[in-house]
Amino acid sequence: MADEAEQKKRRRSTNYPLEFKRRLAQQACDESVSVAQLAMQHGLNTNMVFRWRRQLRAGLLGTATQLLPVALTAEPKQPVGGAGSAGSIEIQLGQATICIRGVPDPATLALVLQGLRP
Repeated sequence: MADEAEQKKRRRSTNYPLEFKRRLAQQACDESVSVAQLAMQHGLNTNMVFRWRRQLRAGLLGTATQLLPVALTAEPKQPVGGAGSAGSIEIQLGQATICIRGVPDPATLALVLQGLRP
């Protein structure tokens, strides 16, 4: 009988949907948001929201495909910088612009693009 009462007192852990975790973790990444207040608004422990934020940053909460806007511009047919210059990639994020000219090393390009993830 004591075992039954003890089991009823224990809280069962809730399995929150992945999208819910991801949404709260993304909100927690915003520097203007108080993680403690965010957790309290949703009836969660602050440490849980911090854990979800760490998991999001580590890529453990899955990735929702996020597309970036792309603008195509007419380029001259002959590369300006000679035969080694094959074009350029320009990525605009807010007020920052990242421009990659020529033929980048694939590993370096992958590293730069990974660094752009939130």
